Amino acid sequence: MKNWSGNQKWSPEIILYPTSEEEIKEIIQKAREDDKQIRTIGSAHSFTPLNVTDSVLLSLDRLQGLVSVDHEQQQVTVRAGTKLYMLNELLAEEGLALENMGDINVQTVAGALSTGTHGTGIGFGNLSTQIVQLRLINGQGEVVVCSESENRDWFKAAQVSLGVLGVITEITLRCVPAYRLELRIGKEKIESIFDNLDEILTSTRNFEFYWFLNTSWTMTKHLNETAEPAEPAKWKDYLQEKLLENHIFKLLCDTSALIPSTSRRLNRIAAATIDDYRKVDHSYNVFSTSRLVRFNEMEYNVPLGAYQEVKKEIMQWVSRNVRNVVFPMENRFVKGDDIWLSPAYQRDSAYIAVHMYHKKSYQEYFSGIEDIFKAYDGRPHWGKIHTLEADELRHRYENFDRFNEVRKEMDPEGVFFSPYLKSILGE
Repeated sequence: MKNWSGNQKWSPEIILYPTSEEEIKEIIQKAREDDKQIRTIGSAHSFTPLNVTDSVLLSLDRLQGLVSVDHEQQQVTVRAGTKLYMLNELLAEEGLALENMGDINVQTVAGALSTGTHGTGIGFGNLSTQIVQLRLINGQGEVVVCSESENRDWFKAAQVSLGVLGVITEITLRCVPAYRLELRIGKEKIESIFDNLDEILTSTRNFEFYWFLNTSWTMTKHLNETAEPAEPAKWKDYLQEKLLENHIFKLLCDTSALIPSTSRRLNRIAAATIDDYRKVDHSYNVFSTSRLVRFNEMEYNVPLGAYQEVKKEIMQWVSRNVRNVVFPMENRFVKGDDIWLSPAYQRDSAYIAVHMYHKKSYQEYFSGIEDIFKAYDGRPHWGKIHTLEADELRHRYENFDRFNEVRKEMDPEGVFFSPYLKSILGE
C-alpha cells in the first residue's frame, strides 16, 4: 500500500472492512487475543506514517452516510468513514453546510478530524472545533461516547486523537444553514499583504495566499458570503481550476524536475499567469480545489503574532538556499481553540505549508525551513511531514501528558499503537 503522494509505503498483514460496531468490537477482541496492533485508514492523505502497520489495517469505507439530522439544533450525526465530498452533498440536501472547510474534500470525516485538518479564516477554528459529540470503540472493545458535557477529558483528547484512542464510528457535527461564497483570486505583492494583514483578516471571511518563491508576487484568495445565486460552470472556471492550476502547473513541475536550473524562471512564469478570477457557488464547491499534481508537504502552525517575522525569515532563507522549487508556499490563518493536541491550541495562528513535487527530494528543503518553525514555537500539522518526536512535542503542548493518560486509559494494551506513534507520543 501507499499513501496519496507515495512517500509512505507499507504491507499490512490484513486489511479489514467492517460494516458495523459489532464487527469492530470483534476485530479489536481478536487483535487483543493475538497480540496484534490495529491502525485505521481513511483516504491515505497523511504524509506521515500514521496509517503504517505490518499488522491489522482497518478501513472505514463501509461505514458511510448520515445517521441523523437535527434541524432545530442544526446538527448532524455522520458515520466516521464518510468522505467529505459526500458529507457536503448530504448536508446540502438538508439545507445545511459546514461553517468552514479545508481545500481537500476526499478525506474521511474521521481522518480529517483526527489529524487537526483546517481551512482558513481567523474567525474559524480547525474542523475539529465543529465536533459536538464523538462515539468510538476503545482498545478494550467498549463503546465510548464523549462531548463537552459528557466525559469532557476524553472529548478534548478525542477531537484530535491521531487514531490512538480507538475506532471512531460516529461523529455529531455543528452545522450552519447552507450558504454561498464569492471567491476572488488576484495577484498582489507580498509586502502589501504584510502591510495590510490585520485589515485583510478582519474584513475577509476566508483569506489565504500563495507566495511564489524568489519573487515578490503572491496569488491571493478572498472568500466572502454572498446572496448572489450560484453561477453555472463556464470556460474560465476550467481555465483557472483545471488548466492553469493543474495541467500547466504540472508541466512547470516536470520541467523543473528535469532541468532544476530553470526553477526560478518558472516561478516568475507561474506568477505571471495569475489573472483576476471570480466565482460564486455553494460554499463546499468554493472551499474545495482539484489537486491533480502530487506533492509532499510539511506544514507548521506558528503564533499569529509571530507570523510576519517567521515568514520574512523563511523568505530570506529561501533566497539564499533554494533554487529548484516551483511549488508556491501556502499561507492560512485560523482561530485558536482548546483542543489538547490541536496545533492552534490557545492561540490564533498562521499555518505555513511547504510543498515539493513528488518526483523531487524534499528533505534538505523541508529541514532548513523546519528549523525556523521550531525556533518560533512551531507546531506541526499531524498529517504533514515533520521530524519532531515526543520530547520536543511535549514542550509544545501543555496537555501532552494528559492526552497520554487518556490514551492509556482508553487503550491500556496498546492495540492502536505503532512504532511511529511511540516516537511522537512516547511510552
